[in-house]
Amino acid sequence: MAEIDDALWNEDIGADGYRDPAAAYHAAVFEQYKLCVEMADRVSARRNLANTFFLTLHTALLAFLGAWFSQRPRGSVPLVLGLAALLVLLGMCATWWFTVRSYHQLDKGKFAVIGALERRLPARTFVAAEWHALGEGRDWRVYLPLNRVERWIPLLFGGAYVLGFFGTAL
Repeated sequence: MAEIDDALWNEDIGADGYRDPAAAYHAAVFEQYKLCVEMADRVSARRNLANTFFLTLHTALLAFLGAWFSQRPRGSVPLVLGLAALLVLLGMCATWWFTVRSYHQLDKGKFAVIGALERRLPARTFVAAEWHALGEGRDWRVYLPLNRVERWIPLLFGGAYVLGFFGTAL
C-alpha cells in the first residue's frame, strides 16, 4: 500500500491560492475519489458487457455446432477440419479467460487506489467496511466474488468443446 500512496498523493499541492487550504484539499480528494469509484463501476460494466459478448458467441456456436453435427452422419467431418475448429474454439475460450483475468487485475488496481483515497476520507465505507462486511470473500456463503465464478465459465465451454470433439470423432 505504501507504493500506491507514494504514487497517488501529490505532495506539491499547497495553500497557495486557497482561502481554506484544508477544505480545498479535502474537496479535491473527495472529487477524485468519486471519479475513481465511477471509473471502477464503468470497468465492471465493461466486464459484464465482455462476458455477455463471449457467452452469447459461445452459446450461438454451440447451438450451431449441435445442429450441424446432428444433421451429419457420424465420422463424416474430416478429422483435420474438426481439430482446426476445436483449436479455434479453444483459442476463443482462452481469449475469454484472459479477458476476465485482465479485468480482475484492473479492478484490483482500481480498488487499491480507492482504498488509498479512503484513508484520507472521514469514512472508509467502500473498500474497507463493505469488504469487511462481506468477509473479504473468504466464505462463499457470505459472499462469492464474481471473478472466481467468471474464470470457470470459459473453462467449462472449453471442456464442452473437447468432449464434443472426442464424442463426434470416436
